Formats: sequence, C-alpha cells, structure tokens
Amino acid sequence: MTDKAVQSETGTSGEGCGGAMSRRGFLGISAAATAITLAPGVTLISPAAAKPADQAASPKVRWGMLVDVTKCADGCDDCVVACAKENGLKSHNRPETDAQWIRKVTLIDKANGFTKTLPVMCQHCAHPPCVDVCPTGASFKRPDGIVLVDKHICIGCRYCMMACPYKARNFVHEDTRGQKPHAPRGKGTVESCTLCVHRVDEGGSPACVEACSKGSGALMFGDIADPNSAISQEIAKYGAARIRADLGLDTGVAYRGL
Repeated sequence: MTDKAVQSETGTSGEGCGGAMSRRGFLGISAAATAITLAPGVTLISPAAAKPADQAASPKVRWGMLVDVTKCADGCDDCVVACAKENGLKSHNRPETDAQWIRKVTLIDKANGFTKTLPVMCQHCAHPPCVDVCPTGASFKRPDGIVLVDKHICIGCRYCMMACPYKARNFVHEDTRGQKPHAPRGKGTVESCTLCVHRVDEGGSPACVEACSKGSGALMFGDIADPNSAISQEIAKYGAARIRADLGLDTGVAYRGL
C-alpha cells in the first residue's frame, strides 16, 4: 500500500517491553488507575496501585495503543478533534503549519485500488530515532515507553522532525495562547502526541481513545508489556502490524487490519 502522507510498509513483530531510562524526570505517576469499561470484562486500562506524585514512571509498564483499521470510519475525525481540544491545539487556517498531534491519512493499494483512512500519531518507539538525534536531550523516552519533548530545553533545531519516519512531530510556528496547564507549548519548539500522559499518570486513557470508545471503538489503550492486559490479549488473539516494522523501532502503536 502507498500512504499519501507517510511511507506505509508494514509487518508484524512481537510486543517488546522497551523501557530505557529517560534523560530527565517528567510527570511522575500519581494516582491509582481507574478502569474504563468498553464492554463487560473488557477495559482500556487495568487498575494499578496508587503511587506518589513524585515517583518516576515504572519500567515494568509499557503503554501502547491498538488501532483497529476495520472499525475506523473514513469520514470520522473524532480522535483528531478530541486531541486538539484536550491539548489546546488551535487552527490558524494554515494546514501546512497548523499543529496536529494525530491525523487521518489515506492508504491506497495500487494493485487493486482499495482505499482506507486511519489515524497516525507519534508511534512511541522503543528505539525512537527522534531521541537519538536530539542534541540537547529535549526528546526523551520515559521508562514506561512514552516519548516526550521537554520544552524547557528544546531549541527548535527540528532534527527530530527529520528523523521521524512517521512525520509525527510539529514545529510551533505561531504564538501560543490559552495553553492547557498539562500541555505546555511554546513558539519555536517541537511537539507531538504525548499519549495524554497527564491522563495516563492519573489512571485514565488518552482523549482520542475515550472519544473513539463512544463511537466506532477503533482505538484501544493499555499496557502492552503485560500479557494479561486487554490490549495484549487482543493482539495475541487477532494479530497486529506496525507501520514500517522493517525499521526495527518496536513501536508502541500497532494496527489491526492494515
């Protein structure tokens, strides 16, 4: 298949637990997780023990997402809208530069013309190239697998944008107003999907997953390092693929039906 926005060569691989130590502490885990029920016996997140707010993220967990492409409606953008609202991303009517942490892309199978749209965001790689090329350490991966940007030390060099094979990072071109306390932004810095880390650390799920659960239910979030978690069981039962699995980045986002 050919993706209009990203190169979409896919393949299957196992769910590694990743978990390299972060370069800077960031947003410790705070409260016990509250399970969100999709259906009887199926939850987005398994309950977790309460942790002090200043305690670091656990390397025993690896947060990830499963996208069921067969359930993702072509005209639906609920996940995109929810992400923008949750993180204070506002359009300046400049599609080329407007920040978009999650976007819908179109895949076309040239052999038969089959077309499908699906969401693409930061893939939260176990081996993130954005972290490897960052000269200041602003791009880093938490022990629980979430890849983030420390805006205090980001110099806006955009090396991470060039290194990301998923085109998942944005450069902030405009002045930022009305920021959300949990999602600091700054003109001249780079940003991307955080998996709504502020929600995760309080036991919740990303805004995109919550919004999708009220509609098609194409998104599932959970601990992919735990073989007993709902998301791991879904992947084990039905299988999943990763975008550009050939790169060996061991992404935290997997796709079913791709």
